[in-house]
Amino acid sequence: MSSQPRCPHCRHFVYLDALTCPNCEAELGYHIVTREFFGLRQGRVTIMDKTWYTCSNREWACNWLVREDAPAGRCFSCRLTRRQPDADDTVALEKLAKTEEAKRRLLLQLGDLGLPIVPWDVTPGGLGFDLISSLSDGKPVMIGHANGIITIDLAESLDDRREALRVRLGEPYRTILGHLRHEVGHYYQNVLLTDDEAWARCRGLFGDERASYKEALSRHYKLGAPPEWHESFISEYATMHPWEDFAETFAHYLHITGTLQTAAVIGIHLDATVTNLRDTDVVPLDSYRDEPVQRLLSDWEWMSQGFNRINRAMGFGDLYPFTIVGPVRHKLEFVHDIVTRAPLTFEEQAAMAFARDDVEQA
Repeated sequence: MSSQPRCPHCRHFVYLDALTCPNCEAELGYHIVTREFFGLRQGRVTIMDKTWYTCSNREWACNWLVREDAPAGRCFSCRLTRRQPDADDTVALEKLAKTEEAKRRLLLQLGDLGLPIVPWDVTPGGLGFDLISSLSDGKPVMIGHANGIITIDLAESLDDRREALRVRLGEPYRTILGHLRHEVGHYYQNVLLTDDEAWARCRGLFGDERASYKEALSRHYKLGAPPEWHESFISEYATMHPWEDFAETFAHYLHITGTLQTAAVIGIHLDATVTNLRDTDVVPLDSYRDEPVQRLLSDWEWMSQGFNRINRAMGFGDLYPFTIVGPVRHKLEFVHDIVTRAPLTFEEQAAMAFARDDVEQA
């Protein structure tokens, strides 16, 4: 599981995207297998008798390390990017750096949850990313998922553009990480639902995904969400089609588990002796794999109220501006069930990835 990242030299806290320690200015690299930062000397470090180098995309803010016998100089995350802006499009590459940061955070969480990550270049339909910008050539970029490939418009990393779209579409929340979590939900719906019984349960909760998507899309943008949407859905967009309902619910599962895990590793909890939120302590866990979804959602109900109060104290909107009603709880329970049955830890996945590298080299 994720540990609180600290500088190996001075033990100062560092964020996951750090290239150098803000306290002692040591050059750092992130090792995805151990989930630790290591100090670098001339762009390399020895870990468990193996030499690791900085990713070749370090100049674009990637801080992950690459094992010496990997087939390429790019890290595991960067190799999942199938398409990106041209090398001379420096404006778009600056936006790519921010999007890649969000993608690395996504991959770490998927690993923590034990979800399988099979790259697009290893098997057809494997996970990959097309990270391209609509501002580069003036052509629209449709954010979406198809056959394992997630497409993101890098222009959305611009705060003003993303905020304008959020307001125009009536959304309470819109971020690059949110897009990635939503689109990866489409990918995992096909990966994790492996038998007729699972699909039948899914359709009983979300609806039949075989309904025409084109017609649903046209209806949604013509008529909008039904007035009573909040009684059964987590968002207006979730009402458009069963695929979108599943992806929105999956994204919220990642929002919830990721934020609770962060709270756990930095020691944030609700102390009943001082809080006025409830009469018993709330201590979030760094993993809810072995817990019922009721524990997850109960912890989130109270912790999110605390987070919302903090945001309001700073003059911002709520950190989590959504309401989890009964039908949505059942949908989240389904997602929790299929996610917690995934078999692999991140360390096992990383080992498999490097094993594939060895095979490719041979």
